[in-house]
This record gives sequence, C-alpha cells and structure tokens, in this order.
Amino acid sequence: MPLPCDTILQAALIVTQDDARTVIEDGAIAIHEGRIAAVGQRDAIVGNWQGATVIDMGESLIMPGLVNAHTHASMTLLRGLADDLPLMDWLTGHIFPVEKGLTGELVELGALLGCAEMLRTGTTAFSDMYLIEDATLRAVDRAGLRCLAGEAIFAFPSPAYADPETAFDLVRAQHDRWKHHARAALAVAPHAVYTSTPAILARCRDLAEELGLPIHLHLAETATETAQCIEQHGARPVPYCDGLGLLTPRTTLAHCVDLTEGEIDLLAERGVTVAHCPESNMKLASGIAPATAMLGRGMTLGLGTDGAASNNSLNMFTEMTSCALLHKVHHMDPTCAPASAVLDMATRGGAHALHMQGIGRIEAGCPADIIALDLRAPNMQPIFNPASHLVYAATGHETRLTMVGGEVLYLDGCYTRFDMDDLLKEVRKARIWAMEQVRAAR
Repeated sequence: MPLPCDTILQAALIVTQDDARTVIEDGAIAIHEGRIAAVGQRDAIVGNWQGATVIDMGESLIMPGLVNAHTHASMTLLRGLADDLPLMDWLTGHIFPVEKGLTGELVELGALLGCAEMLRTGTTAFSDMYLIEDATLRAVDRAGLRCLAGEAIFAFPSPAYADPETAFDLVRAQHDRWKHHARAALAVAPHAVYTSTPAILARCRDLAEELGLPIHLHLAETATETAQCIEQHGARPVPYCDGLGLLTPRTTLAHCVDLTEGEIDLLAERGVTVAHCPESNMKLASGIAPATAMLGRGMTLGLGTDGAASNNSLNMFTEMTSCALLHKVHHMDPTCAPASAVLDMATRGGAHALHMQGIGRIEAGCPADIIALDLRAPNMQPIFNPASHLVYAATGHETRLTMVGGEVLYLDGCYTRFDMDDLLKEVRKARIWAMEQVRAAR
C-alpha cells in the first residue's frame, strides 16, 4: 500500500543539489510534515506515496530554494535613495542619517517587502543584519521564509538602543523571544570593525559563545576600511579580528574584498564562511572579492545580495549571473566560476552560511524548501545543462512556486500569507517618510 504524505510535487525536471548533484527528468517529490519524504522518478513516487494534495507543475524545473547569505531586507524602503557613491560617503552621508528615523513599523514593512521580492524570485531563506530585528522577524513570521537575523551592534546609538550595553541586553532578549521559532534563528552581529571597538567585538565573541549563536560581520569590504583599521588598531581587519577570537567555524563574514594571500589562508584555516556580494561590491566600487582563490583553499562561500539600497535588488538569480561573469572577466578566464560552483554558492553554500542544516538541497529528510521555474519561458529553452540555465539564462521571474517547510507561499503571481496590494499601499506612504528624512538630513 502507498504510504501517506501531505503533498506530492511533480515536474518535468528536478535539480536536487544533493551530494551527487542528481538531476531527475519527469520527477516527483513526496512531502510530509514539512520535510521531503522521498524524491525520484514520478512513477516511483506516485506508486509508493499517496499525497493528500498533488501539485503538478508540468513543464517546470524544481530545485532547492535559493539562500541569500547576506542582506538587509528592510533597506528595500531605501532602494534608489542614494546611488552612484563610494561606500563610506553612501553610508555615513546618506544612509545612516535616514536610518536614524526608522521605527519598528517601518522596519517590518520594509522587511515584508523584501520577503515578497525574495519569494517572487525564488529565495526561501536569508541572513539579515539590520536595526530593530524583532520587526524583521515579525515580517519573516508572517511571510513564511527562514531567516538568520542579527541586530547590528554599533559603538553608537541606533534606533533600537541607546548604547552598546543596551544592545547586548536587546540581543539576549531577542534570542529568548525567538529561539523556539521553527524558521527564525538569531546571530550576534557586530556591524563592522570601523563601527565597533575592540571591547565591543570581544563582548560579541563572548555572547556568541555563551548562547551558542553564529557571528555575522562585515569585514574587509574596502581598501579604505583596511587603512582605517591599520591606523586605529595597528593591523589589517582580518588579523585584527583573528586576534580578538572572532574567526571561528560559527562565523560568517560578509564581503571579504580586500584580502592578502596570507589572509585567505588564515580564513581557510579558521573555517569561517564568506558571504560573497558581487553586485553590491561592483556598484559601490568596493572591489572584487577573491572568490576563486577562497574556493581554491577549500573555503565555503555563500552568495548574498546585500541590501536593496546598494544592489538594488534582492534577486539571487541575477546575483548568480553577475558572480559568474564578474570572475571570468576579472581573471580573463572563461573556465573560472563555472555555473555549477556558483549554483552551489547560492544553495548549499548559503545553507552553510546560515548554519541551517538540510536546506539548499532536495533530499529525503531535508526541509521542503523548494521552488519551481517555468520551462515554457522562451529564455529557458532548449535545456542542455540545467545548472547553466539557472546561472546564465534564468532571471528569477520564471519562478512559479515558492515553498518553505512544505507550505506554498507563492504560486503563479499570488502570495498566500499576505495581500500584495495592501503592502504596496503602505510602501508608497513610506516613500514620503524617506523623502522627508532626506530633506531633514540636508
């Protein structure tokens, strides 16, 4: 007798991203209690499993949901507010002044808009660092994605706290509040070396160890950051953080653009994960992270969009395209950053960056975080190599279905947990707020 399951999902093609990178034609997935019970040929799955619901996606490609390894989801409200500027000018002269006026309601609104964009373009999990992260997690709870969230810790006040001591109390409270949530997890997130002090970074290290939390940190983003770190602390950012004990396997570092060969060796030795953000780094002219060298040292890399104010998109499909093309032309080598390696970064590597076991792949026992892309789109045909199509041809807007934990959150233009029209009305009001903040800052 067939075994009962909640859902059987069927499609013309399944890209599993399992250890063997198995691709299944005319395949199906049995899903039960939020997890993948079985994956294989359609006939075998249908013969062995009885689904309470059957979803036949027809001429579609099913794959794991993409994982955004570094973003600031609520910065969707600042998309396009300040462009074509270098990092430090953009951040201190334009973004920080506007962010001073943020409220929990605005952060939640921006995060929900970010969740909508990610669901629409096939992302099912993301690592977030921002202000008033309780509000981001409320949006995550509502929208249905997975999130590793970290309250950005600065050496100065933020809209969430009056001083660093209060910031640490806030992180503890957030951890207590969300630690039993099925899809949300907390990280300790010192913003960067140039917005922190040695004492604050050491406190972050100790808190992460005490609570068993990951660390998420911007590091080595620009040559300017390096020069400031040398001037203030007598060391480059990577050895400076290593001396403070911040570089461990529980650490994910965003950007890592300005690295020496020795620093790459050190990061590999320490077992850290890097969230590579090529589009943001290009737009801010921060530089090109030595991603191929890091991969060559055996390091795990995830792929991140950064925030929508510096990208200006949360679309992981276009991020994959940019990543592959950037490194080919940078090295003048069309064989580097192959599609398969970049796809790994956006799935399996991202899962590692978020410290979430089982996501980023389609295998029995893993969470049913799955997306389906329309193969009837003209840019998706003909298919010779699925990984090639996903990295070089897909735009993200072929996404027909986005599912997290076996629950359909987006299907053929419809969001199942919130009203997109109502959301957009509130976003238009927030635009007026942002313009008022800009005028006040001037």
